[in-house]
Amino acid sequence: MTLFNDTELFTTGLEGKKVFDIPDSELILIDNFFTKEESDRFYERLLRKTKWREYEMEIYDKIYTVPRMISWYEDKDNPGADPKGPDWNYELLTIRGRVEKETKMDFNTVLLNLYRDGNDGVGWHSDKEHNTGPNPVIASVTFGETRIFRLRHKYNKEIPQVEIPLHHGSFLLMAGTTNSFWQHQVPKTARKVLPRINLTFRQTHRNV
Repeated sequence: MTLFNDTELFTTGLEGKKVFDIPDSELILIDNFFTKEESDRFYERLLRKTKWREYEMEIYDKIYTVPRMISWYEDKDNPGADPKGPDWNYELLTIRGRVEKETKMDFNTVLLNLYRDGNDGVGWHSDKEHNTGPNPVIASVTFGETRIFRLRHKYNKEIPQVEIPLHHGSFLLMAGTTNSFWQHQVPKTARKVLPRINLTFRQTHRNV
């Protein structure tokens, strides 16, 4: 995946900060949260330096390999953390610092997802709550190819779905009751697209 010259093909958003007026949710998008130069650099280094791995999950007693690559980082002093897990590198610490400054919150874990092409995606779901509580704050950063992020209300089907293009260097905050009332997905696409790296920062607390 030596696509470093392809960063010139990635587009950044133009809207700045947008607060979505949708029920049962606190949803904020900031385009250009990172500059084009910063985003290019983070994309290249994360793509190269991250120890990406496949992830398997059980669905109805069958094991499936999810269509994307992942990597998990966590503060070593967090109860229940893997002491042999990878250490946060400079890029992740820098990105986390910017996210924490914006949200005025501390985050102790981050999940990185690599969508290699249009065949990679994630289906409708809400984030699991057993380690984050019923209404987790999820701070999402995107580098690379623009992909559509969709949301749908779990209970009121009359509320239209929401589609958000997540551009190179964008930041999306899902807070309040968003995770309790809404599902989200990144659909696959038949278009020829370049890789996308997404980071979701969380506060993880286990009962150990």
